[in-house]
Amino acid sequence: MRTTQITDYFNFLTPSDNRIKGSRIGIETILYEYIARGHTPEEIAQTYTSLTLEQVYATILYYLQNKETISDYMKNWIEHGHRMREQQRLNPLPVSQKLWQLRAERQDRLVYLPLP
Repeated sequence: MRTTQITDYFNFLTPSDNRIKGSRIGIETILYEYIARGHTPEEIAQTYTSLTLEQVYATILYYLQNKETISDYMKNWIEHGHRMREQQRLNPLPVSQKLWQLRAERQDRLVYLPLP
């Protein structure tokens, strides 16, 4: 009988891309729900129905066993997200610019009626 190792639950694609085996979900997604949002493993498993409760617990256990490394991983993930949003803000896609323009035009056409 083979004993499952905690790392058997994950695909370590790159140092900045660790995913739960059998899914496209990164460990950062589960850990953000757990650490930042305070969700229980059961709540997380209900939200991410493609994962088992065992996989959620394995992700949390992996974090607890490797807190310093995974904390750095999460910090880098959050910083990367901030950089990407800033790049999108500074260099929006043409479709985004068009949507903003249409939204502004619609706001300009709105007529506000006084309340009785």
